[in-house]
Amino acid sequence: MDTTHPSASSSYRELLRIAVPLIITSAFFTVQNFCDRMFLAWYSPATLQAAVPAGILFFTLVCGFMSTAAFANSLVAQYYGSGDLRSCSRSVAQAIFLALFSFPLILLLIPVGLWMLSLSGHAPDVMAAEKTYLKVLMAGGLFLPLSSAVSSFFSGRGLTKVIMLCALLGTVVNMILNWLLIFGVGPFPEMGIAGAALASVIAGFVSPVIMLVIYFSPKNNRLYDTRRLFYFDAPLFRRLLRFGVPAGIHMALDIGAFSLFVLLVGRLGETAFMAANIALSVNMIAFMPSVGIGQAAATMVGQHIGRRDFDGASAVGWRAVHIGWIYTVCAALTFVLMPEVYIRLFARGDVPFDQIFNLARTLLLFAACWGLMDSTNLILSGALRGSGDTHFVMWYETSMAWFFFAAGELLIVLVFKLGVVAAWAWALVYICLLALGLTARFRSKRWQNIELIERAPVISEASEGIPIA
Repeated sequence: MDTTHPSASSSYRELLRIAVPLIITSAFFTVQNFCDRMFLAWYSPATLQAAVPAGILFFTLVCGFMSTAAFANSLVAQYYGSGDLRSCSRSVAQAIFLALFSFPLILLLIPVGLWMLSLSGHAPDVMAAEKTYLKVLMAGGLFLPLSSAVSSFFSGRGLTKVIMLCALLGTVVNMILNWLLIFGVGPFPEMGIAGAALASVIAGFVSPVIMLVIYFSPKNNRLYDTRRLFYFDAPLFRRLLRFGVPAGIHMALDIGAFSLFVLLVGRLGETAFMAANIALSVNMIAFMPSVGIGQAAATMVGQHIGRRDFDGASAVGWRAVHIGWIYTVCAALTFVLMPEVYIRLFARGDVPFDQIFNLARTLLLFAACWGLMDSTNLILSGALRGSGDTHFVMWYETSMAWFFFAAGELLIVLVFKLGVVAAWAWALVYICLLALGLTARFRSKRWQNIELIERAPVISEASEGIPIA
C-alpha cells in the first residue's frame, strides 16, 4: 500500500488542512444566523422568538433532501481515493439532479410546515411571524440541497478552501441584505422577518452558483470530464439513493425530534421560551464547527477506504473527535465564564432581564455540559457516513431521537409539566447516550465491510499532467 501520497496521511495536520476551512465555513454559517437573530431581536422580540422555531422547522423539512444530496461527498471521496476520477463527476451530477428533483417536493411541504406551526400554541404575533419566515425560506429552499450537491465535488477531494471562500461571500451578502431588508434602509422596503428570510434565500444561492461555474470550468472539465458526464446515470443514482436516503431520513427525523423539543419549550411561557432561544442561538458557536469537523472526517475516512487503508480510516475518525473536543471545551468555557455577554445581545421585550438572565445562564450550563458528547455525535456520524454506514446511523439515531428523546420530552412538558430545566436535562441524557452508541459502533469496525463503490482502472491527476487547485 502506498502511504507516501500526500492524501494518504491520517495525521492531525492533514485532517486540519481539510477541516479548518470547513470549520471556518461553519463559523460563517454561525455568524450569519447569529447576526440574523441579533438584528431580529433589535427589530422586535416577537420576530426573534419566531425565527428560532421557524428556522429549525425549515431545516427539518429540507435537511433530508440536503443530506441525501450531500452523500455524494462520500462517493466522491472513495472514488477519489481509489483513483477513479471520472466517477467523481458522475456522482456529483447525480446529486445535482437529485437536488433539482427535490424542489417540487419542498414546495409541497409548505402547507405541512404551516400546519405544524399552528399546533405550537405560540402567541398570535409570534405565530404570524413564524409562518411568514417559513413560507419565504421554503419558497427558496432549493439552495440547501443544491449547495450540498455541488460542494461534494470539492469537499470529497479535500479542496475545502473553495467552499470556505464561497461561504464567506454568501455570508457577507446575507449580512448586508439583512440590514437593508429587515429595517428598510435607504430605498429598500422595511420587511422585518420576511426580509431576513429573503436575505437568507438570496445569499444561499451565491455559493452553489460560484461552485457550479468552477465545476464546469475548462480545467476541471479536462481532468474530470464534468461537461460530458453531466447526465442521468440510473445505476449510480440508485446507489446514491440507497446510501444517501438513510442519511437524509436520519437527519430529517433527528432534527424533527429537536424541532418538537423547541416547540414544546415554547409552551412553557415567555420567559422560558426567550431563555431557551437565547441558549440555542449561542450554542451554535459550539455546534456548527463540529459539523465542519464531521464533514472533514467523512471525506478522509472515505478517501482512506477508497485506498483500502482501513487502519488510516479508523485513526482519522478518532483524531477528528480529539480536535472537536478541544474546540468544544474552549467554547463551553465561554458559556460558563461570560454568559452575560451572550445573553445581553438577545434579551429584549417585556420580561425583566434578571429573570431571563438567570434561566438562560442555567441553560447555557447545560449546553456547556453536553458539548463534548454532541461534538462526538456529529463527528463520528460523519465518519460512519464516509464509510457508507448510513443504515446503522439512521436506525440507531432515529430510534433514540423519537422513542427516547421526543417521548420523554412529551411526558416532561405535557404530562408532568416539570418545566424547561427538566426538559433540557433530559436532552443532556439523550445526547450522552447517543454518543455512547456511536462510539461503540465506530470501535466495532463493522463499517469496514461495506462496499460503497465499484473499482475501476486508476486515472491519477499526475498522469493527466494537470494540477488542480
